[in-house]
Amino acid sequence: MNAQLFLCQTDSYLQKHTSLVVCCEKSSLKANAGESIDGFDVVLEDTILFPEGGGQPDDRGTIDGKQVLKVQKIGDKAVHFVVCEQPFQIGTSVEVKVDWNRRWDHMQQHTAQHLISAVAEDTFGLVTTSWTLGEQVSTIEVDAPTIASEVFSELEKTVNERIRESRSVEMKLYAKDSEEMSKVRSRFELPENTECIRVIHIDGVDYNTCCGTHVSNLSHLQAIKFLRVEKGKKNKSNLLFVAGDRLLNYLAKCIEREKSLTALLNNESEQHVTLVEKMQKQMKLFQKNFLNVIRELAIHEAKYFISLEPKPVFYSLHRKEGQNDFISIFLNEVSNFKENTLFLLTVSHDASANSGGYIALAGSETLVKKCVEIAEQMMNAKGIIKHGRFQAKVASLLNKSKFEDRVKEILNSNSMIL
Repeated sequence: MNAQLFLCQTDSYLQKHTSLVVCCEKSSLKANAGESIDGFDVVLEDTILFPEGGGQPDDRGTIDGKQVLKVQKIGDKAVHFVVCEQPFQIGTSVEVKVDWNRRWDHMQQHTAQHLISAVAEDTFGLVTTSWTLGEQVSTIEVDAPTIASEVFSELEKTVNERIRESRSVEMKLYAKDSEEMSKVRSRFELPENTECIRVIHIDGVDYNTCCGTHVSNLSHLQAIKFLRVEKGKKNKSNLLFVAGDRLLNYLAKCIEREKSLTALLNNESEQHVTLVEKMQKQMKLFQKNFLNVIRELAIHEAKYFISLEPKPVFYSLHRKEGQNDFISIFLNEVSNFKENTLFLLTVSHDASANSGGYIALAGSETLVKKCVEIAEQMMNAKGIIKHGRFQAKVASLLNKSKFEDRVKEILNSNSMIL
């Protein structure tokens, strides 16, 4: 909001510029993977690369062909982190280029936010408290617990009408104590150490303090599409939207997904929802019937164990391509025998030897605790012990046989006969 502006703030459409190196110091930048990237912090006489601010991410680009990975404002300077092995000489002339695709996208989304926030407040009393320019979708937080569906629709209709009217968007500088500032709105306190304020003026729509980059006419937004409203923090609502080229890209992805679904479902796109709803009902019925089969199978296996005489002190049972429900049902059926028998049940996700799955141990608490320590070491089992029962997920059942041998060794050491 300070009158001391960078070139990117006076002319957002500049894509290339020549400037002088004012400062160059060795630095490093943490990458997403936690590794550090070596480079230099470079300050130029002026820059067309926007430093992060006002809810808008920083630009990307190059300085003399070297990649700029971060631009931040420190004091009244824009500091560029440049990936290069040798420093730039102070006073030398360098060519700065902006990543135009990224800049253009940010200009469209940021101007769209100004338009939406202005219309939302003036027409519907929805005051913007913050906003986020995301990589794929942008979010406006408004000071309201909900946004009615009719307001949602009317707001989208109105902002697109303003776009079709081709309203101009201008950057203006106003004296802090001027009469013009009386009609300017701002979500931030105005700085005390400046006499002029940067204002973005959308003709007939809005005056708003802002440091970001913007399109020069609403027609450059092409269109705005609201995606949905989500519940926000502290009794607020989040309005998600896309605008401009981002909307076209979003639509292209939707069309590709629709084509894929049409091929998979073998019907027209208008019938997708109806068919999926039908499939969901069928799936619920299949799951219910499958659980009934699992229950009958588990009870059958439990009856078989109960019929054994004498009862074994160690009983291992494995099911291929089963569910955790099988384990729970079986152990409930044989719970009266766990003081004298140690049960080991395993269920795999699929039939492969190296499949992950579920493991359960049930028996005397002392014995189970001993076996759990081994299960955690040999099979990386992760679960909890409760009432003499241990149930856990395992990434692989490959060591199941070795684990059984160790369990038998423990039983033998306790002078128990297998």
